Amino acid sequence: MKALRWVVMMALMLAAMSTRAACTWPAWEHFKQAYISEGGRVVDPSDARKITTSEGQSYALFFALAANDRKAFDNLLQWTQNNLAQGSLSDHLPAWLWGKKDQQNWTVLDTNSASDADLWIAWSLLEAGRLWKNDAYTHLGKALLDRIAKEEVVKVPELGLMLLPGKIGFADDSAWRFNPSYLPPQLASYFTRFGAPWTTLRETNLQLLLETAPKGFSPDWVRYQKGQGWQLKSEKTLIGSYDAIRVYLWAGMLNDSDTQKARLLAKFKPMATVTTKNNAPPEKVDVATGKIEGNGPVGFAAALLPFLQDRDVQARLRQNVADHFPGDDAYYSYVLTLFGQGWDEHRFRFTPRGELQPDWGQECASSQ
Repeated sequence: MKALRWVVMMALMLAAMSTRAACTWPAWEHFKQAYISEGGRVVDPSDARKITTSEGQSYALFFALAANDRKAFDNLLQWTQNNLAQGSLSDHLPAWLWGKKDQQNWTVLDTNSASDADLWIAWSLLEAGRLWKNDAYTHLGKALLDRIAKEEVVKVPELGLMLLPGKIGFADDSAWRFNPSYLPPQLASYFTRFGAPWTTLRETNLQLLLETAPKGFSPDWVRYQKGQGWQLKSEKTLIGSYDAIRVYLWAGMLNDSDTQKARLLAKFKPMATVTTKNNAPPEKVDVATGKIEGNGPVGFAAALLPFLQDRDVQARLRQNVADHFPGDDAYYSYVLTLFGQGWDEHRFRFTPRGELQPDWGQECASSQ
């Protein structure tokens, strides 16, 4: 009888270990090894200065939260505050660029902010506070969000309140530059619980996304001219590429109950059509004409996994991602893959109100 009990106990232990192993996130674990220093700095090795961006820190904070990796989260947060925010995210927006200035000095290389990173950091702190029941995260996230509202939100004539890409250099008396990928709609929905200006920004952000894609392709950057509207046919061709790919990623990851999702999927259907035809998303698109150029890197394919509605096309892209997974020298492609493949593997979801639904402590679901 004792021997039988021992066998049963061993079987249960092995089953538990197997479940935990299945529910770890190997791609995240490898990302930490390849791209994150012991001190909590996300390094982009493609730049000779071994740069770190506030974007990289913000994405890594999200992945650490989704993976229930509190140690990594705290290391990333501490490094970000100490090196990008002069010691306090409550008092300073993080600088967007840090790296090797010369042989002796590592420091901030550009003090300007990047509002997309700032928003992801604020959201991750607020959600970490909720999910890990930690008021310190919540207070810090709220303080950062208040600072974003004061320093990176502007009122544009004929448009209303809009999110600038950073606090300096994107606006003058009659023109404003925007990046449609900077405010993910699920984050826009989440922040509405804090009232103004976020209730308005959710709607003007949707307007930005819908009105700047005349052929169903989002631009990386776009300019709004007072009295003239969106400048979609300027002397310089508007391209949708490495920034815009995130627009489709965010739209695809929206909860099906989010009222904006159907409108966005319909608007950007041409991207799905082109990807279906070529079995790969394009690297570049002329926003005004819809003309495509080349195939994007594997991270683009991963980014479209949540966006595509055709299961056969999804399956082909899923296999492409598995066969050509980004290496240790492809930071941006890797983070796109963590987002797209992670969502596809059911490691996280977003609620209709933009909260995180992580897959903690449950047997990980396979792709449907």
